[in-house]
Amino acid sequence: MATPLDSEKYMSLETFRKDGTGVKTPVWMANLDDNLVVFTAGGSFKVKRLRRNPKCRVAACDMRGNVHGLFYEGTCVIVEDEAQIDRMHAALRKKYGLLMAVGDFFAGISGRTAKRKYLEVTLTG
Repeated sequence: MATPLDSEKYMSLETFRKDGTGVKTPVWMANLDDNLVVFTAGGSFKVKRLRRNPKCRVAACDMRGNVHGLFYEGTCVIVEDEAQIDRMHAALRKKYGLLMAVGDFFAGISGRTAKRKYLEVTLTG
């Protein structure tokens, strides 16, 4: 089954601070098992916010984060299972092709690949 954002190149992922303020970040995403999958730096604040509160909102956006679609409510979890991470990475590689391969290459030589976290967004509304 498709999600409403499958054809988009970027997605705005909004996570929430302790005080309830939303923070939007543009990210790449791919569909996997009717959910949206994302990767990010493991030490990013969005990961820290998601550890405390899995609630999120997502919408289509451009590379600068300018939203051009409806927001959808959801939950976002940090995936730790290596087999699932491999599937998520493959879905992102399939969607972004050479761009993802180049990013992976530079992340690999700089040591950032091992620090990545993979996120799974389940739309709830």
